[in-house]
Amino acid sequence: MTAVASGALTQAPVWVMAGCAGLAGCIAAARDPGARRARALMARGRMELPVGAAGWAKLCRIFDGHREWLCAPVAALLALLGESVLPLLAGAVAVPLVRRWMRRRARRREREQAADAVTALCGAVVGELRAGREPGQALLVAGRGVGALGADESAVLAAARFGGDVPGALRQAAAGPGVEGLAGMAACWRVAVDGGAGLAAGLDRLEGTLRAERRRREELRAQLAGAWSTVVVLALLPVVGLGLGAALGADPLGVLLHSPGGLVCLVTGGLLEAAGLFWASRIVSAGETA
Repeated sequence: MTAVASGALTQAPVWVMAGCAGLAGCIAAARDPGARRARALMARGRMELPVGAAGWAKLCRIFDGHREWLCAPVAALLALLGESVLPLLAGAVAVPLVRRWMRRRARRREREQAADAVTALCGAVVGELRAGREPGQALLVAGRGVGALGADESAVLAAARFGGDVPGALRQAAAGPGVEGLAGMAACWRVAVDGGAGLAAGLDRLEGTLRAERRRREELRAQLAGAWSTVVVLALLPVVGLGLGAALGADPLGVLLHSPGGLVCLVTGGLLEAAGLFWASRIVSAGETA
């Protein structure tokens, strides 16, 4: 009986890691737009999920938008298995770091969505101009609900409606993140008003430039995907090593958390891991900036 309990305790870290991986996959699926559409269709069809799937969906909804707090239960489980408070301290440090990283990713997505909205706005205004509308009317029709003008949407639309300084309003709106293309739109508008040039032709060229910039950004991201995959694999190798050690009957958590040599290895390995991740992220970020 004692041998069975000892074997179960030895295998516990493996099951914990597998459960954490499954939970992370569930949350990633919950954030996927396709999964959201599937849930919406199932809700419309009044289809009920099985008990297990419903529990997973409920758990995913609880952590949806707050995935950084997954560090807390993982740290608590590791602290329970290792009988040490060090995983709890590491989890407390990891929560704000993960939150900061996720917010940075969210801001980058918002900038890209804003840039795409500016491109769509240019195309919509060009379509309205070629349909025979005046520039102000074209901007009024195309600017509603696009989201490219941000907080200054009312000021830009008011200038277009009442014959105000539309280029000035567009330049003011271009100060927001990701909507720098509005400055080019303002320049096209100023040239068309002052010099009599065709506004549709200028905005058409601006739209082509913004689309080319988006394609370059996507190509660069595709080229850097391999580098990011390598970084993730190398970062997870220590965790895989701990799982293999536990599967072979060793006690890696006990050695790392309750022996002087293990603590030295844990601190040194953690510092090297953090330095490696920082170095790799700097290299990839430099590639993205270039």
